[in-house]
Amino acid sequence: MATPPGRVAPSVPETVHRRRWAILTVLTFSMLIVVLDNSILNVAVKTIATPAPTGIGATQSELEWAINAYTLVFAGLLFTAGLVGDRLGRKNVLLLGVLVFGTGSALAAFSATPSELIVYRAIMGLGAAFVMPATLAVLMNVFERDEQARAMGIWTGSVGVAIAIGPFTGGVLLEHFWWGSIFLINVPVVIVALVTMAILVPDSKDPNPGRLDPVGVLLSIVGLVLLVYGIIRGGELADFTTASVLLPLVGGLVVLALFVLYEKHIDHPALDLSCFAKPAFSAAIAAMALVFFAVMGVTFFSAFYLQSIRGYSPLRAGMLVLPLAVAQVVFAPRARLVVDRFGARPVCAVGMVMVAAGLAAFVFFDASTPLWVVEFMLFVQGVGMAHIMPPVTLSVMQALPREKAGSGSAINNTFRQVGGALGVAVLGSLLSTRYRSEIEGHLLSVPADARSAAGESIEATLGVADAMGPAGKALVGPAQDAFLDAMHLTAACAAAVAVAGAVVVALFLPGRAPARQAPEPDALPEREGAGR
Repeated sequence: MATPPGRVAPSVPETVHRRRWAILTVLTFSMLIVVLDNSILNVAVKTIATPAPTGIGATQSELEWAINAYTLVFAGLLFTAGLVGDRLGRKNVLLLGVLVFGTGSALAAFSATPSELIVYRAIMGLGAAFVMPATLAVLMNVFERDEQARAMGIWTGSVGVAIAIGPFTGGVLLEHFWWGSIFLINVPVVIVALVTMAILVPDSKDPNPGRLDPVGVLLSIVGLVLLVYGIIRGGELADFTTASVLLPLVGGLVVLALFVLYEKHIDHPALDLSCFAKPAFSAAIAAMALVFFAVMGVTFFSAFYLQSIRGYSPLRAGMLVLPLAVAQVVFAPRARLVVDRFGARPVCAVGMVMVAAGLAAFVFFDASTPLWVVEFMLFVQGVGMAHIMPPVTLSVMQALPREKAGSGSAINNTFRQVGGALGVAVLGSLLSTRYRSEIEGHLLSVPADARSAAGESIEATLGVADAMGPAGKALVGPAQDAFLDAMHLTAACAAAVAVAGAVVVALFLPGRAPARQAPEPDALPEREGAGR
C-alpha cells in the first residue's frame, strides 16, 4: 500500500519491524559471547599457567599476550570494520565476524602451546572487531527512532552483563571441565547465532558510500594498533617512560594526528570529522572512554581483592560480582524512562557520580569488610553504569544518519576499547608500582634469585611464600597490607576519573528535550500492510 499524501512513511519496512525484537535478541546474544569471552579468560590464567596436562605451562608474559593479542587486533580494526559494514552490508560482515570468532574459539580450545593460544586469540579479536560495530549498526536500522532508546538499553545492558558474568561462567566451567572449555563453549553458541542471523537479520548498508579512502583506513589501523600496543606495553612493564613504550605511543599519536589532518583535507573522508563539532557527540564519546577507563581498571584489581585477600575461589569470586550484572539487567532497559523525564545530562551525571562512589568505596575495603557492603557498592556501580551507557551510546548513534551507523558504532566502540585498555594499563601499572614499593622491604628473607619476581604482584609474593614453607608465612600479612594500600590508591584515582566524566557530561551533554506535541491524525505514520 502506498503512503497517502500527508502521512510520514516509516523508515523501517513492515516485515523487518514485525520481527525487530527477535532480531535484537540475536544481536545481544552475539554481543554477549564476544564480550564475555574476553572477561572469562581472566579466571583461567592460573589453570593455563599450570604445566600439562592440566594447563599448557604459559609464563606470565605469555598469559598477558593471550589477553592482549585479542585487545590489540580488536581495537585496531574496529573503525575499519564499521566502514566495511557500511559499504558491503552489515549482515554479511556480522556473519563473517561470528564465523571467524567461532573458528578462533575452537582452535584456541585445543591449543597445545602458549604461542598457538596467542595466535588463536588474535583470530578471535579479528572476528569480534567485525561483530561489535555491526550489531549496533543493525539495531539502529531495524528500530524506529522512538524505540531506539529502549533497544539501546537492552543492548548496552548485555555488554555490562557479559563483563560481570564472565568470571562466574569461567569458574563454573573450570570446576567441571578442562581449561579449553572456556573457548569451546562458544562453538555451539556461534552455530546457533549463524543460523538465526541468516534467517532473521536483514541486510543494510550505505546506499551512497562514495569513493574509497584506503589511505585514511590504513592510517587509522596503524595509528590505533601502535597506540594500543604502547598502552599495553606500558601496563606490562608498569613503566610508561621506557623507549619500548614511548616509541609506539608517540608513533601512534603522530599517525592518528596525520589521519585527522588527511581526513580534513580530502573530499571523500572515511571519517566525517564534523560530527565531533557537536558538543553532545564529543561529550558522549569522552564519557564512554572515561567510564570504561575507570571501571575496567577496577575490574582488574577487584578479582585479586576477592581471591587473594578474601580467599574466595574463582567461582565464588565470580558470583560475588553478579550484583553489578543484575543492576544493569534491571536498570539499563529502563534508563530511557528516566532520560525522558529528566534529560540525558542530569541522568548521566548522576550515573557517573554513582560509579565514582562505587569505585571510591574500594578505598575503605580491607580483609574484614562485611561482604554485604562490597555487594551493595558493586550494585550501586552497576546502577550508575546502567544510566550512562544507553544514553551516551544513543547520543553517538543518533548524531549520524542511519547509512553511517556502522561508522558511528565503530567510533563508539573504539573509544570504549581504548579507554578500557588505557584503564587496565595505567591503573594496573599504578597498582603494581605501589605494591612493589610497599612489599620490597619485606622480601629480604626471600632468596635473591626469586626476590625480583616475588615483588611483581601479590600472587607472585604468595606463591614464593608458599614455596618457602613455614618460613614464608611471615610474608602473607605484609603482602596483603601492601596490596590493600595499592588498591586504595588505585581506587581513589579511578574514582577521580569517574568524577571527571561527571563534569564532562554535566557541561556538554544536552539537557531535557522539549516536550513533543502529539502529531495530527493525518501525520501519523502508516506501515505498509497495516490493518490487513
